[in-house]
Amino acid sequence: MSPSPDGIKVGETRESVLVDDLRRTRIVQYAGASGDFNPLHTDERFAVEAAGYPGVFAHGMLTMGMTGRVLTDWVGPEALLRYGVRFKAQVWPGDTLTATVTVDSIEDTTTGPVAHFSLRTVNQDGAEVVTGTAAARLEP
Repeated sequence: MSPSPDGIKVGETRESVLVDDLRRTRIVQYAGASGDFNPLHTDERFAVEAAGYPGVFAHGMLTMGMTGRVLTDWVGPEALLRYGVRFKAQVWPGDTLTATVTVDSIEDTTTGPVAHFSLRTVNQDGAEVVTGTAAARLEP
């Protein structure tokens, strides 16, 4: 398939390291920014003793937001039509996350071309933590 008017082609990918060695401070900062103060994300004692986890872990929406940034850095936030993810595994302090966004298809619509993307974020061990799909309007 030929490139879209703005140069995006089916099969093209973008990859980015989202965070190298996620710090607890960043998780707590996200809690403050989002207003989500669930103690699973901010209180080590609660996470371990009351909930049975090995420790606190990142908000799913923090990982979703970091993943989406790869897409919006590529096509621009104003072009985004749809973005959805599935949370596959928890993200722990110390994790390094890498996201890959792939153009699956480009659809001609009555309002111009729309690119459909798949997204995948993995941790330092290669385990998927987020998968998803998105659609973005391309420049006509």
